[in-house]
Amino acid sequence: MKNYINKIYKIHKDFWTKTKFYAFLNSCLFFIIALVIKGYSDNYVDSSTSTSVGDIILDNIPTINVDEIVIQATLIFMAIILVLGILKPKYLSFGIKTLGLFIIIRAFFVGLTHLGVNFHQVVMDTSTIGYNIYNFLFSSKSDFFFSGHTGIPFLFALIFYKEKKLRYFMFLCSVFFGVIMLLGHLHYSIDVFAAPFMTYAIYKIAEKLFYKDLKLINLS
Repeated sequence: MKNYINKIYKIHKDFWTKTKFYAFLNSCLFFIIALVIKGYSDNYVDSSTSTSVGDIILDNIPTINVDEIVIQATLIFMAIILVLGILKPKYLSFGIKTLGLFIIIRAFFVGLTHLGVNFHQVVMDTSTIGYNIYNFLFSSKSDFFFSGHTGIPFLFALIFYKEKKLRYFMFLCSVFFGVIMLLGHLHYSIDVFAAPFMTYAIYKIAEKLFYKDLKLINLS
């Protein structure tokens, strides 16, 4: 364990410079702004009256109780991302900004799509381990288009694209979350199937907007 900690310490010691540290702080500020925008978007859609609509896929598959899987898998995935940020600091600035851009653009689209909860959507059990944390982080119940659970793992697959194992792991996570969102009727099918396309477009925008942060990955 001591050797492992020393290895991580060396990685960070060799990586951080004043320029990289300021870039990281700038990314954190951008991410906070993104969360504020998301908060306003969530409040708007949650207060708007919406009705459920038909869905060719959801109308033909049974609802499966996936609340424990959704909650715990989401929290585990978030923990993995945090660990990767510690182990691979060169991805931090670009990764945080790109995720922030994802949140902002998704908040915009959420505000445009006033869909009600699907009639057969699984109800989250408040006694599930991790529910309170999950509910705090994902308090909105009406933010449908497009699926963040599907899109965010896909986004990190693109961010870590040069690292083959991580790339495939993130792609599998995206498929996994997409499937359980549909099985629990937690998203409409268009939310899930559109997510990779929307995410890819966001990533390409991020490459242009945050090219200096992207350069930190390539130069490190």
